Amino acid sequence: MKIKKIATGIAALATTFALAACGSSAPDADSGDTGNAADQTGTVRVWFMEGSISEDAQAYLTEEFKKQNPDADIAVEIQQWDGIVSKLQTSLASKNESPDLVEIGNTQTTTFTTIGALADVTDMKETLGGDALIPSFVDSSTVDGKIYAYPLYAGARGVFYRTDLLEQAGIEVPTTIDEFTQAAIDLQAANPEGVDGFSGLYLAAVDPHGVESYLFAQGFEYAQQEGDKWVGKTSSPDSIAALSNAQKVFKEGTQYALDSQQGQKSFERYFNEGKVGMLIGTGNIGVKIDQQMWDDGKVGVFAIPSKTPGEPGATFAGGSNIAMAKNAPYPELAKSALEIIFSEGFQTKLAADGWVPGNTSYGDAVSGPFGDIAADIINNSKLTPNSPEWGVNYGATELNEFFTRIAKGEDVNQVASAFDAELDSTLNK
Repeated sequence: MKIKKIATGIAALATTFALAACGSSAPDADSGDTGNAADQTGTVRVWFMEGSISEDAQAYLTEEFKKQNPDADIAVEIQQWDGIVSKLQTSLASKNESPDLVEIGNTQTTTFTTIGALADVTDMKETLGGDALIPSFVDSSTVDGKIYAYPLYAGARGVFYRTDLLEQAGIEVPTTIDEFTQAAIDLQAANPEGVDGFSGLYLAAVDPHGVESYLFAQGFEYAQQEGDKWVGKTSSPDSIAALSNAQKVFKEGTQYALDSQQGQKSFERYFNEGKVGMLIGTGNIGVKIDQQMWDDGKVGVFAIPSKTPGEPGATFAGGSNIAMAKNAPYPELAKSALEIIFSEGFQTKLAADGWVPGNTSYGDAVSGPFGDIAADIINNSKLTPNSPEWGVNYGATELNEFFTRIAKGEDVNQVASAFDAELDSTLNK
């Protein structure tokens, strides 16, 4: 793997924003000379990411915003995850092109809070939820005591499984991570309904957060901070053991190790078609599983187990924050939209879609059986390294490459050692 150059890192981003600030004579979004939101006209632009916010929730935001700001408009623009860091770099630096509000993945937030791209919204904390806001997400958005983003939702990851298929195969619901690994392999071998190409578990190299959740439950680490230095840990004993198990599942427990990115985007269809017995997914996947299967009692959920029987394993704490751009053209209107996003009406719609809402006061509204385990999963979850350089250098493409090498059967120790060398270099720029 080639080591990324600093030109693609934080220094380049910071330079971009510094030049943009020096080269513009537009009014400062933080100047306070903006008036009340209700008195403003204009169109607030909100960037949500593909697959994050349902059309129902988007419609609620639009309708409520118009009620509260009759002379203004709001435009929701859906963005693709692929290449989003580069697009944010360009757009947020421009007074003319910047959206007002942006959804930012929680692994990317630190990158943009450290370079002046986002507005200080510390004064809104109590209005938006106070201590009920997911604490770890707020912490990752705080620099020098100032808050630059708030938690939009968390994507707790658990396992959806075919209860009937496990029963037919004589497999008990796993209570440890080793049992889970073996269950995937045994279920694929059993193929109770004789389906061509049947997969015990959906596990794909192009689904890094799904793979991470399986790995984290076994003690896998990308890197740890030792003093003021990041040290790669993918070649540590626990990480090597986890990667070796993943390689075994890629080989014997799934037919989708090398699935395409397009295929992964709608991977629940494999479950609906009876081609997959178990899949790792966020709570919102539950609403995409055929309702008839739920009604027939053929679907169950459980937390990815740890090494200790009955205890949830650590999984990737997926999710997003929402921030106001430093260059937001309409900051007061943007704040009005933020208040709606954190209102009970919008937050409960996030919960109904299977997400853990950013304001955990509404967590009880998480839909279906997944809601019963979501809190435990989030409390045991973890993030990728909280480094600005991680968000710039380790998007889906780089992680896909890493996991694809494991899925293709390359030597685990060699792949991990090479990745550690890259981490040591890149995270310590």
